[in-house]
This record gives sequence, C-alpha cells and structure tokens, in this order.
Amino acid sequence: MSASVSPQLSPSQLATLAEIGEERAAPVGELLYGVGDRTYPFIAILEGEVAIVDAAGNEIVRHGPSGFVGELNLLSGQTVFVNAFVTEPLRYIAVERNALRALLDDDGQLADLLLSTFVARREAVQGIAGIGLEIVGLHESEPTMQLLEFARANRLPYTWQDAAPPDGASPLVRLPGGTELHGPSNGQVLRALGVGRELAPREEVDLLIVGAGPAGLAAAVYGASEGLDTLVVESTALGGQAAASRRIENYLGFPAGITGAELTGRAVTQARKFDARTATPYRALSLEPGNGRHLVRLEDDREVAARAVLLATGAQYRRLPVDRLDEFEGLTAFYAAGPLEARLCGGARVAVVGGGNSAGQAAVWLARGGALVTLLHRRADLRETMSDYLVRELERADVTVRDRSEIAELHGEGGRLEAVTLRSGELLAFSFLFLFLGARPCTEWLDDTVARDHDGFVLTGGAAGSDHLLETSVAGIFAAGDVRSGSTKRCATAVGEGSMAVQFVHLHLAEQKAPAG
Repeated sequence: MSASVSPQLSPSQLATLAEIGEERAAPVGELLYGVGDRTYPFIAILEGEVAIVDAAGNEIVRHGPSGFVGELNLLSGQTVFVNAFVTEPLRYIAVERNALRALLDDDGQLADLLLSTFVARREAVQGIAGIGLEIVGLHESEPTMQLLEFARANRLPYTWQDAAPPDGASPLVRLPGGTELHGPSNGQVLRALGVGRELAPREEVDLLIVGAGPAGLAAAVYGASEGLDTLVVESTALGGQAAASRRIENYLGFPAGITGAELTGRAVTQARKFDARTATPYRALSLEPGNGRHLVRLEDDREVAARAVLLATGAQYRRLPVDRLDEFEGLTAFYAAGPLEARLCGGARVAVVGGGNSAGQAAVWLARGGALVTLLHRRADLRETMSDYLVRELERADVTVRDRSEIAELHGEGGRLEAVTLRSGELLAFSFLFLFLGARPCTEWLDDTVARDHDGFVLTGGAAGSDHLLETSVAGIFAAGDVRSGSTKRCATAVGEGSMAVQFVHLHLAEQKAPAG
C-alpha cells in the first residue's frame, strides 16, 4: 500500500487529540474493532502496533507509533469492512466520533490529514478481493448488473461471483459479518450497511438539497458549515454523474487531473464533517410550494418540509433512439466506463458512441484496458465537439474513429450484443456498446411548479422573474448545476453555483424574518 494510507501525526496533533480523548491500553491479540461493527473510536497510537486484517485473516497494512486507525466509516457510521488487531502492546488515545467531528471543524490541518487519509484507505481496499460486500449473480441478470453498478457508484468495496445464487434469488448479497440478503433492493443494501440514513416519515429542515452531484455537495458543505440544518437526498449514488468520470482534467488546483470518484468522495466526506445529512436512495416525486416551508414528497411515503429548497438533480444520459435498446442496457450496453465494464469487455470489440469529452475519455480508458475500441459519432469532424488533447489521446490509444456514423439497429439475443447496423447500411460486429449522447434534465417530477425552458431545464434569475441569480420562479426554491437553464455543464461551474446558492438561501431566510414594510 502507498504511504498515503499510513501517515503520522505530529506531537502537537497527538497532544490536541489527548485533550479530547481518553488514553487506553490493549494487549497483543485484542480486537479493537471487527468486520460488521458499526461504531468504534478514532485511535491515535502512542506506543505499539495495530494490524489491519481482512475477514479471511489476510494482513493489509500495519500502523505504528504516531499512526492512527480509522477509515471513512468512522465518520459515516457505515459497517466496518476490516478487522483491527493489536500486534504489539498498545497504548493509544481513543476519541469518540462526535468529539472527533467537532475537532475537525476547528483544526483545518488535522482535518486535511485525516480526511485525505480516510479517502485513500477506502480507495485502497476497493481493489482487494474479500473485502466488503460479496455479490453472487450471473452477468445475464439485470438486477445483478444494476446492483454492481450501484455498488461501484457508491464506492462500496465488493467482490463479485459470476454465478447463479443457490436459491435463485438474484443477486445474493453477503454483508460484512455474514448476513445474507436475497434479491435485495439498492436501498435495502445501503440501509443494511448503515450508509446514509433512513428518513422519518416527515422531516423539517432549513435547507433541502435534491441531488448529490457536485452542485448539491458544494451547497451541502457551505450550508451545513454556515449553520443551516441541511439534508441532501439522492435517488442513486452520492456524487452523481461526475463520480463516474475517469478523469477531470480541467478542475482548478489539480494540474494532473483527478478522478470523478475521488473528487466527489472527498466532497461527501467534507459535507459529513460539517454534519450535513445525506439520504440515499430516495427519489423525489413532487414539490409543493408553501408559505414558509416547501414540501417535497419522496418515495417510500416520506416527505420533507424545508424553508429553502435547492434543485441540483442534474441530467440523465440520453438514450440511443433505436429499438430493443432496453434488452441490452445494463448487460452489454452501458452509460459509464469503469473497472467493472473494463473487466467485462477486455479483448472484445467495443463501440463508444458520442463526440464529447466523456466519450473520448471512455474510449481511451477501454482501449488501454485491452478492448478493441471504435468511436462512432455523427459529425464530420470530431474536433467540433471534443477537446484537442483527447483527440490526440485517441490516436495514441489506437482507437478507431468513424465520422458520420449513426447506429440504426442492434443485433443480438438474450441481452448479448453481437453487431450494429449503421444508417448507411453497414454492419459492424461489436460485443459491447457505450453511450455518451449528452443528457436531459431530471425535472419531470417538478411538473409546472417552477418555470422551465423548452428543453425542461429550470429557469433562474431574471429569466424566471427573480432578483436572485439562482432563484427559480418560486421564492425560496433555487437551482444549481446541470439542471439549470444556461449552465455550462462543467464540474467546476456546478461547484461554484452550489456554493453561491447558499448565499441566496441566507438572503431568502433573512427576508422571511424581516418585518413587513
């Protein structure tokens, strides 16, 4: 493992932790916490050594004096995926979760060290077999493939057995600790792991954020850090579409680029640091403006009454307008290209459809993983829609680029793609299809509650009749990120808008309190 998972605390940081924690001792062989546990203290080591071991007894890493023990689940309350055993007589400082959270609010340097280490440790264990969920199900099973995608999107460590479950209820999910779930929903898996939170039938908050992409997470960080009781609801995975990006090259402060999962993962951790609550998967069904509080109804008979609402639902991938696409979606036709897909299509003939940067990034990623990639797009020149640096990357990765190529028909049986027919009539053999055709706003659930443009994107500011830049046509309801009409559809812009929206939320709440006249 890299050194980033085993940094050391300074003497001053140890002294600070000692002020809020309790000094304890443990003998060799003691289990500090184990697979399946939900709660444990942050452990700063003064003397001795701790080994982190998986459920099968395989050692992952050891932490010694001035090191510390803990991972993202320490802050989130999520189920523990590993065991921590004492390997040398231990003297340590134990800091309970709530006390640690309060300290991280005040000590920026310590917060940076711990949060970056927690993220690095989570990323490190995701590639280790035997850690996290065990998912059993055939790749021909759509529920299995959907759960695998959901686990990946939520950055849950898992292993996958491409096999039929004994009882036929696909998929079978074994949780850390041994509990089995047979054919569970995504929500049931998350609840069983302690991820997110289960909402009460009715919640009342200062700020409700619908959508947990870059815009929603930025608003959560600023809203919660500025004292607003903030709740984020998301229908799929925290991080949104940005979390699936293999690399964001143009985000300020990361000259070497950063993966979408890393950027949004850090944002989720940062939001939780400030006690922003996240609840997923909960899909918003309707929005009812009110006097003082707006009501958002969610699935599972839940509702949230909020003094202000931020719409940050982003946009959904556009589907290829051909027959039978639904037979292949989730099995051999995908809208994201990550490790799971690379594993499935290594050495196979793959078509990537689209002319934007996302399509280019996916094509390069899959080609480097061993796939024989052809990029299909409908324009005469790829440079009309794709950045020059990505066009050069496609050339270096030996990706075949075909201009003026649109798919008219799909061929295959049982969800297995065999070939496509282009509008020109040409038949091309492909085993997998990756679609990057742009997106449409996730605003159908709003009906006519707020003004939208002809494409369904939410109008804000002057276009909506509001004096506030990001406010919709209804006072106290705001929009930020890709869902907003006129947005630039860039990650950095979404983060900026989400941050800025909180300023307008404060103005709205102040206006509510102001006396008439």
